[in-house]
Order: sequence, then structure tokens, then C-alpha cells
Amino acid sequence: MTIDFNSLPNPEPSSLVGFSKNTLNRDAENRDENSIKLALADEKTRYYLFARGKVILHKADAVQVLFTLSEAEHFGAKIERSVLLGEAIDGMRIAVPVGVDPETLEEPWVAYDLRSLLYSGSVSEEDAGAIAQAGGLLFWNSQNRFCGKCGTQSKSAIGGYRRDCPSCDGKLFPRTDPVVIMLAVKDDMCLMGRSPHFSEGWFSTLAGFVEPGETMEDAMRRETFEESGIRIGRVKYHASQPWPFPHSLMLGLYGEAISQEITMDESELEDCRWFSRDEVKLMISETHPDGLICPPNKAISSALVQHWVEN
Repeated sequence: MTIDFNSLPNPEPSSLVGFSKNTLNRDAENRDENSIKLALADEKTRYYLFARGKVILHKADAVQVLFTLSEAEHFGAKIERSVLLGEAIDGMRIAVPVGVDPETLEEPWVAYDLRSLLYSGSVSEEDAGAIAQAGGLLFWNSQNRFCGKCGTQSKSAIGGYRRDCPSCDGKLFPRTDPVVIMLAVKDDMCLMGRSPHFSEGWFSTLAGFVEPGETMEDAMRRETFEESGIRIGRVKYHASQPWPFPHSLMLGLYGEAISQEITMDESELEDCRWFSRDEVKLMISETHPDGLICPPNKAISSALVQHWVEN
């Protein structure tokens, strides 16, 4: 069988969503206990600073998100909890938690949560991708400080990509949670829902976690049926997106709806309906007569909807 790579879309759809432009060389095969020690000793290394899960920026003439070691120490850097991210053209990158309250920062310092950072456009897409990597790893390390086998306090290893138990020799590795995010389509209609926490007028694609022993295709079929009562036949993969809330991988899918009557799960959604292609165009341009809108750019839900509208 010949694989026709020439028929694949260019650019790759996954490269067009937020947090996807991480260009750091992770050098995972060579990562060891000396890697982060060498990076910490290198004066060219730069640091992303995290205060209670938020990223610190210096907003002067140009936004600064990378800091020197001395600048990091000024904020009370917890060097022992550092995570080695990888190497950029101009030096290594490390993420480090700091001991300041992000709510007490004064100008020109500011702290952004990762979602706000994504939509603010304050940093480059390359920095946003590295920050997503950092956020997921720092969160995982903070949530796995004790061994799940014996309860002993674990220790960070190989630059923050493993935690070792000194008592039972157990080894913990970072996790990534796969999530299907999907657009069911039928003829010239697509299915979108609305959660209670959404902004006013906002409809989006359905989504849910992949369960153990389940393919992503079957996860889409199950989640779509559970939330909307719609049955799905064939499934097509479109793109993926790293989503550091806290450590998910969004798997963007299209599904062929083989039923049409909606039976909504009211514990998950407050509204769910079919939209025509023309109606979705109005939602994207924010000119819908009822004030309905689609997800913002950079989210994979937006990429799914816009690709369907344009094709």
C-alpha cells in the first residue's frame, strides 16, 4: 500500500492552532540528571517565571517573558522545582515557580493565566508553545510530590520529566489526557452546544475525555451520543492541540451524524442545536441576528468550525 503524503493539507492543520508553535529542541533521548544542572550553570539560559500557575511578564516598550537567573531569583525562584524545557537558538529554556503573589504585582510587572496569555497576543507563538509545555510539567510535578505506591515524598528527576521514589524505587512519568473535541455534521448542518459557563451567545463543539480501552473514534461516538443523543457513523481526524488546562491533548474530529433528533444531556449542556453553514458564517463574523458567536481563534474548536465552513 502506498501512502499518499502529497494529498495531506499544507500547512498541517495542527500547526494553525494556539500553543502549537513550540520549536524548542527537547533532546529527550539524551536528557539525564546533568542536563538541568548544565542549563542552570549556563549564563545564556533564560527562564519562564510562574506564580501560582500564572506567567509573569514585564510590560515596557516591548513585552518581556524571558528572564535571567538573577531576575528569577529576585522573584524568589524555587530553583529546586525547576523544569528543563529544551534548547532555543540562543540558549536553554527553564520554567521555574516563584514565590510572589501574582495579585500583588505592580506595573510594569503583570501575571497572565495561560488562557489569557493565548488570546492576548502578548508573546510570540513560540513562547506560547513553550509556556504551555512548562505549565503542564510544573502542574504535574506539583500534583505528584508523593509516591502513589508507598506514600513517600518523591524527587524530581531528569529535569522534571520523571519523579523517583527513594523508598520503593517507583518511577512516575508525566501524563497527558486525550480529549476528543468534535463537530458532528449532517448534510449542510453542524451540531454545536452551549455549556452554562460559556459567555453569552457562545456555541461550540462538543468535547469529552477518552476513557481507558477506547479509541478516539469510539470516544467521539460515545460522547456525542451521551451529550446530544446524536448517533455518529464515520469519523475523520482533523488536527490536535496541546491544551495545558492542565495537561490535555485535544483531538479534533469530524463525525458523520446518522441521526438528527437531539436529546440533550441537561447536566452537561444548557442548549444544543443544529446550525446551517450560512448561519455559522454569521456567527463567525459576529453578525448573527440573535447575537450568537463561535469559539475564538486559536482554539481547536474554532479551527474545526472554520474548516468545515470553508470546505
